[in-house]
Amino acid sequence: MNAPQRAAADWFRIEQVSSTITRIDEPFVHEFLQSNIWHVCGTERDLVVDAGLGVASLREHIPAMFEHDPILVLTHAHLDHVGSAHEFSDRRMHVASRVDEQMPVSLHGPELAAQLGMDGFRIPDLLLNRIPPRFDPDTYRIPAAPPTTLLEDGDEIDLGDRRLQVLHLPGHTPGSICLFDPSAGALFSGDVIYDDVLLDELHESDVSAYVRSMRRLRSLPVKTVYPGHGAPFDGGRMREIIDDYVDARTLMAP
Repeated sequence: MNAPQRAAADWFRIEQVSSTITRIDEPFVHEFLQSNIWHVCGTERDLVVDAGLGVASLREHIPAMFEHDPILVLTHAHLDHVGSAHEFSDRRMHVASRVDEQMPVSLHGPELAAQLGMDGFRIPDLLLNRIPPRFDPDTYRIPAAPPTTLLEDGDEIDLGDRRLQVLHLPGHTPGSICLFDPSAGALFSGDVIYDDVLLDELHESDVSAYVRSMRRLRSLPVKTVYPGHGAPFDGGRMREIIDDYVDARTLMAP
């Protein structure tokens, strides 16, 4: 297999999905780790949901994101969601998703699979199609980014013109959270739900908790899901994914 080429300076892909919501991802990353960063503009504060892999600097590549000292909320502490968290001054996360110390992670598929507990899951040796300038995959680590605020279920994120509710929905990880804007029916879901195979057999996953979280999520009047991976989808599709997951896991229960 050919070695990945050095990438152009434009590492991030930016898509305006509404007048106030921007989706950012990293197109040169393998789909397994190609996660979304959501930038939500408010009248008083901006919000950034998750922080990508951190192999390239968000502040360097997208300086406009930092103009209004945004609130960063981490939906959970996996490497593809917390990599650039240290670049933000206002960092909010659940107590079970703290990034207090440097995280020893890997961009090499077999090593990462072992770290996460993904036995038998086939992913490439290197999870980058291209490499950013001045970046060495073999020395990749995630810098410490301790929380400035710890979030709990029921907390609110106030942006001025909208308030988002914190939902603690464990299962994928113990500290997984979503943010729900009831006025718009908008859900920023992290890896709790997205339109693909949901991972619930990692070292820290809990299937029973995941089923309870899904049942709670189904009861909410969600109109649009802005997921941790892939494109947004509507509330009808969300409920289909939930029903399929709950049915499958209920059938597997002893």
